[in-house]
Amino acid sequence: MAGPAHDTDFDVLILGAGSGGYACALRAAQLGLRVALVEKDRLGGTCLHVGCIPTKALLHAAEVADAARESERFGVLASFEGIDMAGVNSYKDGVVARLFKGLTGLVGSRGVTVIEGEGRLTGPHEVTVDGTAHTARHVVLASGSTPRSLPGLEVDGERVLTSEHALRLERVPASVVVLGGGVIGSEFASVWRSFGAEVTVVEALPRLVAAEDEACSKVLERAFRKRGITVRTSTRFASVSRTEKGVAVTVDTAKGEQEVVEAELLLVAVGRGPVTEGLGYDEQGVAMERGFVTTDERCRTSVPGVWAVGDIVPGLQLAHRGFAQGIFVAEEIAGLEPAPIDETGIPRVTYSHPEVASVGLDEKAAVAAYGADAVQSLTYDLGGNGKSQILQTQGFVKLVRRVDGPVVGVHLVGDRVGELIGEAQLIYNWEGHAEDVAPLLHAHPTQNEALGEAHMALAGKPLHAHS
Repeated sequence: MAGPAHDTDFDVLILGAGSGGYACALRAAQLGLRVALVEKDRLGGTCLHVGCIPTKALLHAAEVADAARESERFGVLASFEGIDMAGVNSYKDGVVARLFKGLTGLVGSRGVTVIEGEGRLTGPHEVTVDGTAHTARHVVLASGSTPRSLPGLEVDGERVLTSEHALRLERVPASVVVLGGGVIGSEFASVWRSFGAEVTVVEALPRLVAAEDEACSKVLERAFRKRGITVRTSTRFASVSRTEKGVAVTVDTAKGEQEVVEAELLLVAVGRGPVTEGLGYDEQGVAMERGFVTTDERCRTSVPGVWAVGDIVPGLQLAHRGFAQGIFVAEEIAGLEPAPIDETGIPRVTYSHPEVASVGLDEKAAVAAYGADAVQSLTYDLGGNGKSQILQTQGFVKLVRRVDGPVVGVHLVGDRVGELIGEAQLIYNWEGHAEDVAPLLHAHPTQNEALGEAHMALAGKPLHAHS
């Protein structure tokens, strides 16, 4: 809670207590600065309450459902009786509650003043909350994002949902149309299919997870189709109407024809937009672009003393990017002169079944940056990895490097490969060469070993891979 009425002046005042905001607060307080954190809802923001954590809890429940359903192929006699959404939601909410309690205690232990209420930027060094003006030498904008929709597409929270509505469902829908084949759409499609729903993914672009390497998209689409998920790429949303049992979604196909897809629910998963409207940013002269706050590489806005972090800054909308930017700004304010964040070096994971994970440049981007003759790629199939065979997962590790130079991209597909991205981002960010990684030992049998094998092959000495 906020301190006494006179305690309204701080070194750092942060508007928004999501990933970027609270990370900035924790680091700034650790560096001895007087910090206030303004939040109208709950500490942790989107990621903790309606994003990363609850969705990944659902995905784990989905993995358990698949394990039960497919147990016989491992020689385990079990039966899949169905999904108890009340139980799933209790498990999900329990995870969130424990993390929220821990975060609340952590923020309190660092001496951060939490100001509850809706804040508004009312000056270059001032945020007003419920009529009380709070000032600081530095103001950090971290107001986060919200689910987007499309023009003319009305979300009612009953039959037409956003991801936030989907997290509160008390039943498993019989059928769903997922509008958007990016990260959010792919993850919910994966969950609902594992829970037993009929799922159709409609994506306007030519492939799923279009920000990933094209080879990753192809494997994910093939896996989805094998699981019984209908994937309709190069297909645009036209309209939706209510039916007796759900919705009828009209789409424009790649052939220029219109078709209707009926389902119980429509999930709108077309991305997230910045929460900046009505918060006074533009009125105080903060430069904006399509609702986003523009910054330089040091997270400075156009107004001296005002910074911005997280989803309101153009770029990847990822919690760990917010963490990194929040920490960076705290250290910059404290005079530590941290190195700017390399956006290309931020790891990315789609937690579907199978998972897709990557860091650095995809092959197309690398060729555009360095030229076709200066880029080499190698794909190591998980078929040669013992632990992946034990897990009965398929996929690959794809490496992209500059010829006679460092690895500039690592791309992975397969169950649990998100856990491998830690080493991959070290290789990219430390500008490692295949020859640097090849001698390093990777425990056998692990999926992590696949990264080692891929680098051995790229260095010209393949072991469990064809030369």
